[in-house]
Amino acid sequence: MLWLSRTTHQPHRDNNMKVSALLIICLCLILGTLGKPQFPEQEKDPKFWNTFAQRTLKNALTLQNLNRNKAKNLILFLGDGMGVPTVTAARILKGQLNGEGGEETVLEMDKFPFVSLAKTYNTNAQVPDSAGTATAYLCGVKANEGTVGVSAAAVRSQCNTTKGNEVTSILRWAKDAGKSVGIVTTTRVNHATPSAAYAHSVDRDWYSDNEMPAEALQDGCRDIARQLFENIPNIDVIMGGGRKYMFPKNVSDVEYPNVAKHSGTRKDGRNLVQEWRDRMETQKGHYVWNKKQLLSLNPNNVDYLLGLFEPGDLTYDLERNTDTDPSLTEMVEVAIKILRKNPSGFYLLVEGGRIDHGHHEGKAKQALHEAVEMDRAIGRADLMTSTHDTMTVVTADHSHMFNFGGYTPRGNIIFGLAPMLSDVDQKPFTSILYGNGPGYKTINGVRENVSTIDYQDNNYQAQAAVPLNTETHGGEDVAVFAKGPLAHLLHGVHEEHCLSKSGTAGLHPVLSSILALLTVTQLIC
Repeated sequence: MLWLSRTTHQPHRDNNMKVSALLIICLCLILGTLGKPQFPEQEKDPKFWNTFAQRTLKNALTLQNLNRNKAKNLILFLGDGMGVPTVTAARILKGQLNGEGGEETVLEMDKFPFVSLAKTYNTNAQVPDSAGTATAYLCGVKANEGTVGVSAAAVRSQCNTTKGNEVTSILRWAKDAGKSVGIVTTTRVNHATPSAAYAHSVDRDWYSDNEMPAEALQDGCRDIARQLFENIPNIDVIMGGGRKYMFPKNVSDVEYPNVAKHSGTRKDGRNLVQEWRDRMETQKGHYVWNKKQLLSLNPNNVDYLLGLFEPGDLTYDLERNTDTDPSLTEMVEVAIKILRKNPSGFYLLVEGGRIDHGHHEGKAKQALHEAVEMDRAIGRADLMTSTHDTMTVVTADHSHMFNFGGYTPRGNIIFGLAPMLSDVDQKPFTSILYGNGPGYKTINGVRENVSTIDYQDNNYQAQAAVPLNTETHGGEDVAVFAKGPLAHLLHGVHEEHCLSKSGTAGLHPVLSSILALLTVTQLIC
């Protein structure tokens, strides 16, 4: 290898350092391969791959029998920040968690028969944020970054640009059509992605009135938490985090009493949770704030559910208290059991929102485990629905400056080292790297030697090329996976716009699968 041959031309001390580093890498690689499944012997036979190709072709031919049914139900799984590199890495991680090599593993979303790409830019941004994108794929209208539920005519943080620029979402269309509707997220229920389903706000950060400027309040703008209960007051299922934005300022949180950062934030003195409970008392409405309460419910006796499991975002799945905090899969299962009771069908938005947070923090392990958990939720939903009457779409709102490489061998631990040293600074590096972010570190002016630290720690921040306190989004297209009625219309590369109310003629407000398809998929940003 080139880097090895060059070591003979360096001083003796440097040689010792390089040899030591090489030994460390070799040891890591050896330890990493112990007990690791080798690739199947059958893969050495060309007939294996030929047979595999024939089977794939036969399956592809069956797709010519297109599903032209009318979708009664629609489920949208949104992996926030789940770009294609994240999907691939999550696939490998899923396999390795099951004792496999990983590369040959099949994600639940991989099983979807139709896949396309979607552009992600906002009207004013080449690389988008999650607010403008949510407005696009939920409301069918491209928007400016930082705004939710309003058109591009609205200006971020300028309250007086809200009125007249509101756009409605597929959740409202579904509700108006007599369907049950639900929102399940691992972030705050008033975070960027879910808020576009019900709110109209020129600033995604207006979680409660505490976060709003006085001028905006004087001009009549309402915070997002308030809009959750007022704009579409009968959303059937709401689950996620965000408790503190629902309670009066300084009111202690039920789970973290006397912890100031978790206390209520509202300046208007309103208790939105209690108001909801009072309104739903005679309508089989239930409020829960922990896993035990959630799983003890009999869905047959629940028509409305409000579940707020943390003051802010839910904890990362790797850090989740499995006794007290529900997983995304558990929340999705309960949601579907409640929503599917409606003979007219349902619409469900599911967000794996903390994939995005893990990447922003440079914590690839957290992000990828979040993606694997969302894939489990997709599998659970598959078992509870049928492609005969349910369209399921899995996609992302944007990507991240995340990738993995370094000529790693088959079965290499996804969080492991590349099998080589840098031929520039002669130091090892992890396969996973970020283009920018908090993982940029130098010691005495040179790059940190990752072999001296625990790079497989849950919260290890992968090395980044450019130092930033928070890693940024990526601007490339994202994948869209689809199955069910009319899923075949998802093909090619989509621009992010869709038919407006006037362009849907008789389809609006009836939630036909084609309207759902166009709304959900042609506006990913």
